[in-house]
Amino acid sequence: MIKMIIHGCNGKMGQVVTNLVKDDAEIEIAAGVDTWQGIRNPYPVFSSLRECDAEADVVVDFSTAAAMDDMLQVCKERRLPVVLCTTGLSEAQLQLVQETAKETAVLRSANMSLGINLLMKLLKEAASVLAEAGYDIEVVEKHHNRKLDAPSGTALALADSVNEAMDGRYTYVYDRSQRREMRHTDEIGISSVRGGTIVGQHDVIFAGEDEVIEFSHTAYSKAVFAKGAVEAARFLAGKPAGMYDMSDVIRL
Repeated sequence: MIKMIIHGCNGKMGQVVTNLVKDDAEIEIAAGVDTWQGIRNPYPVFSSLRECDAEADVVVDFSTAAAMDDMLQVCKERRLPVVLCTTGLSEAQLQLVQETAKETAVLRSANMSLGINLLMKLLKEAASVLAEAGYDIEVVEKHHNRKLDAPSGTALALADSVNEAMDGRYTYVYDRSQRREMRHTDEIGISSVRGGTIVGQHDVIFAGEDEVIEFSHTAYSKAVFAKGAVEAARFLAGKPAGMYDMSDVIRL
């Protein structure tokens, strides 16, 4: 049985993870960590990971960037594997992530969805055929009206997957409104839509002569990210120190 600590257990995603694993026969929540204690959970909750004395095999983090430094330091000291699902980390925090990975296993990904990460793998294969054949590539992402950043980190990660497969030949274009020129062959256009309660939709378009191939992923709820995080925790428990990402998980 894998024992897991949820860092940020009383947030929305922490509660989704709690409900997701309650009937899991292979993984259980040993403890939670959250500064807000207003929810009753079926496990003990501590105000910080440093105060947590529960034995665990892995930490799943769905907290905030402000809570990262101490959490990473504790994981580093205790050599406790950690799945990082929190975004918006500073350059200094990203450096701390790398330092932590020298002492314990760390898994970090732009998107925890298994489907998105499988899509990234498929895009590399598609690009090696379609990009070489001269197809234009566009990425369109759609999210709810409360999302602050644009384009999404996932849209950039999808574009990066294509670019990596093509040895970095592409530049990214986010706005054509100020341009009066034809589309360049060495660019990937990335467009953002914000509205309503869209959880997340990403489309990657390969447009060629007389045909269009589209890869599309739609998230209908945040449960897809929780499921990916749980699978990542299952994968990471017991792994040696180092940096991992979701591409390692979907190889299983």
